[in-house]
Amino acid sequence: MKRTPFFDMHTALDAKMTDFAGYDMPVQYAGIIEEHLAVRNSVGIFDVSHMGEFIVEGTSAAAFLQHVTINDVTKLFPGRIHYTALCYEDGGIVDDLLVYKITEEKYMLVVNAGNIAKDWEWLSGHLPDGVKLTNRSDEIALLAVQGPHSLPMLQKLTPIDLSLIPYYHFCKGTIAGIPMIISRTGYTGELGFELYLESSHDAAQSVWDSLFEAGKEYNVQPIGLGARDTLRLEMGFCLYGSDIDATTNPLEAGLGWITKLNKKEFLGKNALLKVKKEGVKRRLIGCTLPGKTIARHGYSFSCHGVTVGIVTSGTFSPSLQKGIAMGYVDSVILPGEEHLAVSIRGKDIPVTTATIPFLKK
Repeated sequence: MKRTPFFDMHTALDAKMTDFAGYDMPVQYAGIIEEHLAVRNSVGIFDVSHMGEFIVEGTSAAAFLQHVTINDVTKLFPGRIHYTALCYEDGGIVDDLLVYKITEEKYMLVVNAGNIAKDWEWLSGHLPDGVKLTNRSDEIALLAVQGPHSLPMLQKLTPIDLSLIPYYHFCKGTIAGIPMIISRTGYTGELGFELYLESSHDAAQSVWDSLFEAGKEYNVQPIGLGARDTLRLEMGFCLYGSDIDATTNPLEAGLGWITKLNKKEFLGKNALLKVKKEGVKRRLIGCTLPGKTIARHGYSFSCHGVTVGIVTSGTFSPSLQKGIAMGYVDSVILPGEEHLAVSIRGKDIPVTTATIPFLKK
């Protein structure tokens, strides 16, 4: 397994480690619920260096990205980020990702760890002359600092006025004297920043130590992948491989807001236009469960005893103190008339449909 530059820091904290997308990653430190609530109430630090980073540059870089992604790249400007997806010709999702516009001819793509090789192959297969694609995934370390106290904590370590960075924008600067990209993004729904730096051990150690020193007054906590999942699910953020994949399209997954069907030809456009015209055959919904009942990925949704869908993500919400889940149900089941149940160990457990996000921020 690969190790991030922060591996020694995790083991020093007795983190429970696991294989995630080929990386030895921390699942939890003190415990998922404690870490989850630390992010919701104060501040936490995630090592997300397993994510992939590709650099796209050249005179035709924007046109290339406009062709292979579903959002409108022409709306970006240097310092701006947007969320988008790559689609196959049939409308299935290759991956969801972030696009950073660095200059007029240079962009950074941030892709899911488990899809680095697949995305690289897909993008390379459509690369036109005049565009250079570079995989910098192993050269960039990434920390996410998330929570209501993330800004005042980080502000101690940088001369940049972080309050001037809007959501989904970024700048180049320093944290604790280390050069990096400071990005106002995250996967938790909280105020937060993501820090991209060169992946040397010394730089990683220096930034890690400085962050925890600056965060002492806020009781900053290291956060593992377990709480990352519960935090994102409370916000209804899709996880590739669970809620979206090659068998799902953006329209049924509730991602119509990033699917710009009015722009010129892009990969998957014709299939998505057909889906829009005919209507989606299923739709992604949210639901809550009684008590601490948890609906796991792969469990079935039923309506009056008939299977009508499948759960894609489920957990116990530490913030709401109840089970929450997302999944797909047949479109013939109209909103407000679902009367759904989830089959758990041979029993049909009634669920209540809920609007996403589950946690209103």
